[in-house]
Amino acid sequence: MKKDIHPTYYPKAKVTCACGNAFEVGSTLPSIDVEVCSHCHPFYTGKEKLMDKVGQVQKFRKRLSQKK
Repeated sequence: MKKDIHPTYYPKAKVTCACGNAFEVGSTLPSIDVEVCSHCHPFYTGKEKLMDKVGQVQKFRKRLSQKK
């Protein structure tokens, strides 16, 4: 590797989430602050709200058929 062109790599960079969870990853930054992590993200916690896409499609088709 050429000298003085690569950023410093921190193999144990500390990541801190807004929920209070902290863990270590490899990064070019010594510390990282994030808003959402795997402990508080709705997809990973199972608290995700799924929308009824089928109902929305049916409503759209109904409005479309009324215009014709």
